[in-house]
Parts: sequence; C-alpha cells; structure tokens
Amino acid sequence: MHCKLVQDTKGVMWDLLLYIPTVFFLSLIATKFWYEGNTNFSYLLAFLASFFFLAGANRILKTRLMAVGSAPVSIDAEKDSVRIRLKSGEEIVLLKEVKRYGDYAGKSFGLSGLDGKGARQQFVFHKAQFGDIAGYEALQKKIDSLRES
Repeated sequence: MHCKLVQDTKGVMWDLLLYIPTVFFLSLIATKFWYEGNTNFSYLLAFLASFFFLAGANRILKTRLMAVGSAPVSIDAEKDSVRIRLKSGEEIVLLKEVKRYGDYAGKSFGLSGLDGKGARQQFVFHKAQFGDIAGYEALQKKIDSLRES
C-alpha cells in the first residue's frame, strides 16, 4: 500500500493560532517578572516560551508543511515492513517493533520502529496529509496487521 503525503495547510493555521499566542504571552509575562525582580520565575517562563517556539516550529515545518529534509513525503506499508521516503531522498525502512500510536480524535498517529541499523525511528502523520480518508484508514489497518504478525 503506497500513500503520497501532501501539505496540511489547515493544520498550519491551527498550529499558528495555538503557538503564536502561547509564545507571545509566555515571553510577555517573563519580561514582566524580570523587571519586577523575580528572575527565577522569569527564567522558567522564558525557557517555556523557547520550548514552545521550537516545538511549534518543528511541528509546522516538519509535519505540516514538510519543508525540512527529514520530513516524510511518502509511506509504503508492505507485508513485513514500512518504508518511508523523506524529502531529502533518503529512504527509511522500519523492519522490527513497528508500532502505531493513534490519538483519541483519530486525526493523527505516531509511528515508530527499528530500521536496518537497529536505530529507533519515530514519525508523526496527520489525517490531512493523506489525499483521501480511505487511504489514511487503510494504512493504519495495514500497519496494525504488521504488528500482529
């Protein structure tokens, strides 16, 4: 089963609406506490703002827009492995311990497994990255059947 992934522009908008205000207000409150003399709490909030900025940038650039070289652009579920092609042209084959981690809403899933070198690889896929819902659901069933066999 082969699935070619596309950019999730709706998801980008939701992520921007989540991360921009979060980073802005954490930074604003950190600045307020800095000038009030409560530097320890200011450092904590500045760290959180930095963390959310990096997490949001990674989520938007890698999983939603597929703009970085390590972003998956296609996924193939075969009878005994999962093959993932990255934007850089590299191909990763998950051979052992392939596991799918679905979310409760069913809008995304995580995929992990060991490649041929024994290194653990992890990826996140969003429902809107797949051209059709049937392909999204069929791929998840195929990956689950790999785990059972």
